[in-house]
Amino acid sequence: PVGATALAASVADPGQFRSGREFAAWLGLTPSQNSSGGKDRLGRITKMGDRYLRKLLVVGATSLIRRARYKPETADPRLLALLARKPARVASVAMANKMARVVWAIMARGETYQARHAASLAA
Repeated sequence: PVGATALAASVADPGQFRSGREFAAWLGLTPSQNSSGGKDRLGRITKMGDRYLRKLLVVGATSLIRRARYKPETADPRLLALLARKPARVASVAMANKMARVVWAIMARGETYQARHAASLAA
């Protein structure tokens, strides 16, 4: 509830962003790009946006990771796969980025969040 009310209060019009990626970039959750000669180099997250909102999303993602470690049977399989490939802090920022994109989609469409169960995703 704290994160939802903070996001709703800070973003009056989600239509000002063209996409979820643009919204995540506004929050400072996307990597900086240093590209030259056709070679893409992604750096650290930019940290250019609202510090409080970014912190709420990263803390929420970190709690998902902690829960996934203790109860992997209830965790999202995509999160477990991400944790197998990346360190926990990198995975938490990646999940925060994904959550920001989902938040933008929900706000832009005026829908309510409906969690999909992992079994329904596999079917």
